[in-house]
Amino acid sequence: MSVEATTRAGHFAGVGVGPGDPELITRKAARLIENADVIAYHAARGKASNARRIAADLFPAGAIEEELTYPVTTGTTAHPGGYAGALADFYEESARRLADHLDAGRDVVLLSEGDPLFYGSYMYMHDRLALDYDTEVVPGVPAFLAATAAVASPLVRQTDVLTVLPGTLPEPELARRLADTDGAIIMKLGRTFPAVRRALAAAGRLEHALYVERASMPEARWLPVADVDERSVPYFSLIVVTGDSLNGRRSRDEQASVAGSSTCADARELLVVGLGPGPDGWLTPR
Repeated sequence: MSVEATTRAGHFAGVGVGPGDPELITRKAARLIENADVIAYHAARGKASNARRIAADLFPAGAIEEELTYPVTTGTTAHPGGYAGALADFYEESARRLADHLDAGRDVVLLSEGDPLFYGSYMYMHDRLALDYDTEVVPGVPAFLAATAAVASPLVRQTDVLTVLPGTLPEPELARRLADTDGAIIMKLGRTFPAVRRALAAAGRLEHALYVERASMPEARWLPVADVDERSVPYFSLIVVTGDSLNGRRSRDEQASVAGSSTCADARELLVVGLGPGPDGWLTPR
């Protein structure tokens, strides 16, 4: 990037579009999308971009679209630098494409599923462009918050510790961390699912672990991790382990302290009555 690039008129924004439901896009994100000259988004080869699907109704007429197609996702590559080398080259080329628009004075919005800086590809563009261009980051609703809303169970309370874990961690390390936290979110499933389930069992957390698929999307569904068919776990899935599940549930004394509250009692009744087994054993809202 040249020093002259810092004087250009183009504005770069990494915009979180949430986990899937277009109604979860923030007003600020919507405003930036609606006024963008260029809208960029990532996509897997041969697949439509989920980020684009979420925000498409906000695209202004005449906006330039830049699809940034990954050269590899979970497969193999012939790149001499392997998987890491292929992605590094891809991010460099993608940054050059967006920089060309910025240098021409165009405002560029890069869509990010969930939140741009939470396991998002946006951050690799941020690393390459933020020092040279006027850059803004708009937070979005992360998928794990949509997932906890779907299961309608508090994730962490009071002094509980929440740990977010990638399922790609070595199985013994994953089990150790699960045993040492209150609430947990496990992401990056797919082929890692069998090892993740074994780690949950080893940590004594399997009984209360909930698998959530496509949270906030029309086809969203969830069920206990123990009941999941490990042969069909999509990318848009994660596991929720609530803090209340540690050692069974909150202590009897804690439960008694809120038993007199009509609000809490109503909430407990809503959770019990409002959710039940759906088709194929899935738990779905009624």
